[in-house]
Amino acid sequence: MEANKPGINTDMGTITIADEVVSTVAGLAAIDVEGVASMSGGWGTDLVEKLGRKNFAKGIRVELTNDDTKIDIYLIVEFGYSIPEVADNVQKEVKLAVETMTGLNVIEVNVHVVSVQLKRSGVSEAEISAGQIEA
Repeated sequence: MEANKPGINTDMGTITIADEVVSTVAGLAAIDVEGVASMSGGWGTDLVEKLGRKNFAKGIRVELTNDDTKIDIYLIVEFGYSIPEVADNVQKEVKLAVETMTGLNVIEVNVHVVSVQLKRSGVSEAEISAGQIEA
């Protein structure tokens, strides 16, 4: 780990938490919020996931400076949910999870909604457009 990363001083020494750990905690908290369809990590991350490796830090950027933590989250919202409400809930849940699990002070949680996804149902769009099922 880098020497300039902030640490938590204890009687027994210093605890340093990697950015990837904070990203994973933030990603797990965000994906549990109702209305979040998935995280958006770009084509490289999506390709890795298709090959079978889950990345819970996908779509998360963390900046740790001194005692402050800034988090940027890139996500996809399910169609039908209020985007401002989902984003607000993500901010609250991520801040709570990161501060509780790491002891770091989260000063910003910036939510970037990059897409809206249709809810998945057992009916395909092709069946609806072909008139087999009424919309």
